[in-house]
Amino acid sequence: MAVDVLLGLQWGDEGKGKVVDFLAPDYDIIARFQGGPNAGHTLIFDGQKFVLHTIPSGIFRTEQKNLIGNGVVIDPITLSAELKKLRDAGVSYQERLFVARKAHLILPTHRYLDAASEAAKGQLKIGSTLRGIGPTYMDKTGRNGMRVGDILQPDFMDRYNSLRQKHLSLLDIYPAIDFELEAEEENWLNSLDELRSLQLVDGEYMINQALENGQRILAEGAQGSMLDIDYGTYPYVTSSNTITAGVCTGLGIAPGKIGEVIGITKAYCTRVGSGPFPTELHDDDGKRLAKEGNEFGATTGRPRRCGWIDLPQLKYTIMLNGVTQLAVTKLDVLNIFETIKAATHYNLDGVKTQDLPYDLCSMEVDPEWKSYAGWETSLDGIALFDDLPERARTYLADLESYLGVPITMVSTGPEREKLIQRTTVASN
Repeated sequence: MAVDVLLGLQWGDEGKGKVVDFLAPDYDIIARFQGGPNAGHTLIFDGQKFVLHTIPSGIFRTEQKNLIGNGVVIDPITLSAELKKLRDAGVSYQERLFVARKAHLILPTHRYLDAASEAAKGQLKIGSTLRGIGPTYMDKTGRNGMRVGDILQPDFMDRYNSLRQKHLSLLDIYPAIDFELEAEEENWLNSLDELRSLQLVDGEYMINQALENGQRILAEGAQGSMLDIDYGTYPYVTSSNTITAGVCTGLGIAPGKIGEVIGITKAYCTRVGSGPFPTELHDDDGKRLAKEGNEFGATTGRPRRCGWIDLPQLKYTIMLNGVTQLAVTKLDVLNIFETIKAATHYNLDGVKTQDLPYDLCSMEVDPEWKSYAGWETSLDGIALFDDLPERARTYLADLESYLGVPITMVSTGPEREKLIQRTTVASN
């Protein structure tokens, strides 16, 4: 058996949570492999809306195990709040939720550092979610972070106080900000009791043993590929590897054990926060996309910047991830448009190219557009791909041809049932 991967191909908010929830019954284990509570995976079913920040999106399926892998950074306060919402909704998770002991912990002082650092940047802010993600990964690579398994060690408080003091010393270099550290620490330390009550495991052994036993595993990514620390629009990126390569380090599996790679893209493009966005629209079409798509960040609530789909950018992330199939979400948002556009090339210093430049932050690109006639009709009630309006199928077929990857799923609304599946997704 192999580990199938599902991840975002743009700047996040592609609809990963909904697709994971839809596919979960085909798998035995759903595993998050990177990121932290800066993720916001929204699921809507039975008339209810849920937003998950740390817990894998397979948790609402009753038969599936869910693993928070070692590549994830965990804020126990956020996790505890998520667990309470699950209990309030009547979701039984105690036997199905596992946490890797090697996952790193977000401390209150990590969030304090994050907020102070971002405030000090002024107009040069990178758009951090202020969840302490960056400082936590910095401590991880600096080899003095704290891991989930540490909360079971007899010297846990000594380790905590040592790292806390280091952070307080670092805070001296930043201007003072308001942060209720004592209250946050009390809440954080109390939340550890709930974390200790969960099933803490050696995630790498759990995953590899499951593969040996013939179980099917779906790795769930957070954030989008264009926010990857190495290959995204640096420095306007997250602090982890959001691409397929991150699955290997984030779950502890060999590269040869990767199976299908399902890339998620919206039918248009969005981005939250600062950073380059070649196809961003500042006109009425951009406003209409934002309104029709209800484009507000699931984690921050910030309005998303909107634009037409960027095909050179998608070819780039498809290449990086080894994508074998595509899921296109929010096709229904385009229902209202008479004309739809797609960027097919960049004009860079007078040169026409499909390649992304080294630094989109400092290089101006002028997109070259292709226009499509809109279908201007509702997609409600459509359950088969062939029943989509002809113009919608033409648009999707052109995307397939340009990107060289088959579209196997199309989402026509936020609800769980509004997902058209063309073929079986899971690998054998």
